[in-house]
Amino acid sequence: MALPMLSTDTSIPVLLPSSSIPRPPLHPHLEWTPKRYLSDPQPPPMDDARVLEQEMAAARQLQDGKAVKKTRPRRTVDFNAGMGRWNLLRKHRPNSTYVPSMRPAPPFIIDLLPPIAYPGNSSTSLCTKFIHTSTNKIRCPVNVVTWTPEGRRVLTGSTSGEFTLWNGLTFNFETILQAHDSAVRAFQFTHSGSFLASADQNGIIKYFQPNMNNLTAWAGHREAIRGLSFSPDDRRFATASDDSTIRIWSFEESREESVLTGHGWDVKCVEWHPSKGLLVSGSKDNQIKFWDPRTGAVLSTLHQHKNTIQGLAWSPNGNLVASASRDQTVRVFDIRAMKEFRVLRGHKKEVCSVTWHPVHPILVSGGSEGAVLHWDLGGPEPTTLQPVTQPRATLSQAHDSNIWSMAFHPMGHLFATASNDHTTRFWSRERPGDATSVFSGGGEKPPEITDMSGQDDEDDAMVPGFSYGGTNKWWGKDEDTAVGLGDNSYTQRAPFSGDDPVGLDEFIPGFGTADNFGGSAGPSAVAPKQSGPLPGQEEMWTADSSSRGEEWGNRRGGWAGRGRGYHPNGPRRGRY
Repeated sequence: MALPMLSTDTSIPVLLPSSSIPRPPLHPHLEWTPKRYLSDPQPPPMDDARVLEQEMAAARQLQDGKAVKKTRPRRTVDFNAGMGRWNLLRKHRPNSTYVPSMRPAPPFIIDLLPPIAYPGNSSTSLCTKFIHTSTNKIRCPVNVVTWTPEGRRVLTGSTSGEFTLWNGLTFNFETILQAHDSAVRAFQFTHSGSFLASADQNGIIKYFQPNMNNLTAWAGHREAIRGLSFSPDDRRFATASDDSTIRIWSFEESREESVLTGHGWDVKCVEWHPSKGLLVSGSKDNQIKFWDPRTGAVLSTLHQHKNTIQGLAWSPNGNLVASASRDQTVRVFDIRAMKEFRVLRGHKKEVCSVTWHPVHPILVSGGSEGAVLHWDLGGPEPTTLQPVTQPRATLSQAHDSNIWSMAFHPMGHLFATASNDHTTRFWSRERPGDATSVFSGGGEKPPEITDMSGQDDEDDAMVPGFSYGGTNKWWGKDEDTAVGLGDNSYTQRAPFSGDDPVGLDEFIPGFGTADNFGGSAGPSAVAPKQSGPLPGQEEMWTADSSSRGEEWGNRRGGWAGRGRGYHPNGPRRGRY
């Protein structure tokens, strides 16, 4: 049967039913034609004050003989559109497992859904695309990093004792807080998201509200606290210290309930099981111990590692626990059979940190050589214990020094790493058809894009390639007061007078910081604090309730208000 033809002057067949081929309207005067929004969408207009500020900054740079930096919109990773599309699809899809097929082409970027939409495809959660580098004005090693419970911001703790808050969409600086008098070694939000507990080099434990109001502080250990973890019901938390003990505390009463002794050397990490009364700890004595927090008894001891255990992480379902050691291996243990499940060899130096993806069976490890390795544990279990020598994805030069801490966004589409090279870097999933992929290039070193916007008002700080004099869950000594920091502890620093209001997103060649590192054995001593008084307190953030879908549940949020650098009509350059 002859196929219908598009027209008489072409021979291209139309592979559609004749009833689907458009025809001229029978009543043209009744056809609807748009009367509004006829032009393409335009970016929001620039504020006159902001334009004037840009012109004045450019004039100052020209007077000083500096090249005027190019301004362009800040790269933004916005997950709201993907979540909206996913929620709509769940209502209208033909069956419970239907997901639109992806194609390796840029037009399919807008169809990329959150990781929860691809339960059987772990490749959608490999966060290997470099997004941004964030650095404090006072450059010092970053020891811990975590996402706020609602996923809107990233909190980091450094050796200067400061908490730094970064925007979770544009990754720019929001605020900074002098939280501790010594290096921050650990912190963790409660599962409800209502409080933050932190610990430092001197053994001091502090409580904070989501708006960073310090509630209490006390000396928990005689030496540095290396790990802190909450129980599933948030009523208790455990701390691990260099004094070779693990202590269990009542959260509401700030009271010590028990002391777990059994390790022969410094305890470097402790993690509470996500749903059970079970603790796991790792020590400098090369041992991993499982504890009953009720009785304080040792349930089991693992001796597979040959050097210090530097990090532990429970899988989201609680069946597996991963350990990172200075013997250059990552080992995964199945607690149901109490046996070694995988041995992951791929790091060239000691392994410093390890974390799990919140949705897929992906394990990520960070090493002292600055490499980030993604391991996919979703395959069939091998008949014999064979070391997995090839990771699923490798970022061989993600950082220039030790990677002390890593954290996935609660939804799993973003990944943050904190390093001894004084930087916090952000990574996202690959986009369909993206030719500029860091992962496809073999994991080369990411470009140096240093963002210190909003942290000082020195014009010299805007010169690329120059050093700035400085850079950029634990316990300790007695403090003068139990309250801690006082009312003026939550402050925000003024922006650079020559700062780009839109955001600096340029490559800065030659901006090397490897010479300033404090070595690979551990984070350096406490960095010098900022001199001079800080500005007055600004109440900028308010706690609110943020819903993130039924899979994640409702958690109380913090810092929910909009801070500096956030524009409601800001650019949204693609979805990741």
